Amino acid sequence: MAGSLWLCSSELATLLPQLADVLVVAVEVTDAVVEVCARTRSDEPAGCTGCGRLSAWCHSRYVRHLADLTLGVRPLRIDLSVRRLYCENTTCPKVTFAEQVPGLTVRYQRRTPLLQRLVEDVGVVLAGRGGSRMLRILNIRLSRVALLSQLMRVPLPPLLTPRVLGVDDFALHGDVYGTLLVDATTRLPLTLWEGRDAEQLSHWLREHPGVEVACRDGSLTYRQGITAGAPDALQVSDRFHLWQGISRRVQDIASAHRGCLPAALPPAAETDPAPVGETAETTAADTPAGRHARRLFEAVQALTRTGRSHSSVARELGLDRRTVRKYARAHTWQEVVRRPPRKPSTLDPYLSYLQQRWDEGQHSAKILHEELQTKGYPGHYQRVKMAVAPLRRGLPLDEPRERPPSPREAARWITTHPHNRSPHIHDRLPRLLNHCPELRHTHDLVRRFATMLDNRDATPLPDWLNDLAASGLAPLAGLARALREDRHAVAQGITTPSNSGVNEGRITDVKLQKRLMAGRASVPLLRHRVVLIAHLRRRYADRPTVSPR
Repeated sequence: MAGSLWLCSSELATLLPQLADVLVVAVEVTDAVVEVCARTRSDEPAGCTGCGRLSAWCHSRYVRHLADLTLGVRPLRIDLSVRRLYCENTTCPKVTFAEQVPGLTVRYQRRTPLLQRLVEDVGVVLAGRGGSRMLRILNIRLSRVALLSQLMRVPLPPLLTPRVLGVDDFALHGDVYGTLLVDATTRLPLTLWEGRDAEQLSHWLREHPGVEVACRDGSLTYRQGITAGAPDALQVSDRFHLWQGISRRVQDIASAHRGCLPAALPPAAETDPAPVGETAETTAADTPAGRHARRLFEAVQALTRTGRSHSSVARELGLDRRTVRKYARAHTWQEVVRRPPRKPSTLDPYLSYLQQRWDEGQHSAKILHEELQTKGYPGHYQRVKMAVAPLRRGLPLDEPRERPPSPREAARWITTHPHNRSPHIHDRLPRLLNHCPELRHTHDLVRRFATMLDNRDATPLPDWLNDLAASGLAPLAGLARALREDRHAVAQGITTPSNSGVNEGRITDVKLQKRLMAGRASVPLLRHRVVLIAHLRRRYADRPTVSPR
């Protein structure tokens, strides 16, 4: 089905404003496409694309076929007759040139600026395959390769040297890392590259002088790069990374004192009057996992005491080198056992009823499940079948028991602000600290550093570092040495408001863009998308919202 559509010039200009500067000859509408035939005005001069001089001396005409935004659900094609003109400037290298219509044509391009902008924005947001599918929904046919090609042709915004620079690393793939630079004032990414060596960072800083403050983590590489590239810049060790480093050391200490962690359980949970550490050891030794861990621990320790490397021990025992390293670093075999008791489930309130019905002679899991459903149990039959399995073997029901905190949980308890601790933590943490002097000393040191961060006061920092080094705990002593070497940046991180928080948000965005491209994007493409999508969001966020009438 085809037909012609006749519109007056004012109606056409309202419907298709990009055609306001040309003469529309005809509009043909078919089921597949809307085709507009138009021509430029013959009496208007045009500027030469070489020298810019106006000329009206016509050489010839030819037709350009331009794709435009869809009109309704149909693709729009504009067949535009344009002039080729002589350039009247004798010094211009061009003899003839093709006229361009502002807002409608661009040199060497078969798409209108409106469609080109849409293609570029879709490419920035969705990249190759996803962008190609979205354009197909909009009745615009473009392959993923062509879309990525258009995306890479988009120029990056001009890079202005920031006053406050954020520097952080991110994982590209595997053990390969990249570096991301962010303007901490505008919160916009500046650039990124593969690698995290000091030379690249110092080279960038020398090419972009003017950075006054540089926020970074505790990395020695970035510290050296900033010192070499911008020696006058004030370096700030980010508070988040400082606190993260302390939290990791606290977790290492909790792992080394894993035997003390069951002391956090309330007395009602202790079924054996023996000491907590002895109870945990006896319980773990009776399990298959405990016996397996004990055999591996003894074998690894016997071989590593002879001075053999972890790799050779791993080859002899048929283990992974990281497993050998874990057993070699452990002081006792209990440190590597991680089999917590069963967690609570929705069946727990009905265990007494199950025991009662079993004693009464009802041994059908299907009937028991139906009876529990009448009492409000929402779970599946399979869960009831698994629950009564110990009863069939003459064993008691497996009731939930509160498990001791893991080293990670214990570290989180210690590093959480007292005002933000739940009643559960308030009840168990004092019991744990009273049982383990090392964890109590660690808790006191952590709270002293937290007070410095809260008060923005670095005056107690030297004394705190001395106490950290003299604590007798290897993880804290190593942290004290690292912070002493970077004490000026650490002091600035405590006292100044500058931080790398915006970097962490941008790194999250980088990871999102990587996942959208299935992790196969090259670094130039990733850089293009990360920078452009941030400016695209900013551009649309700044637009005023028009409320519907």
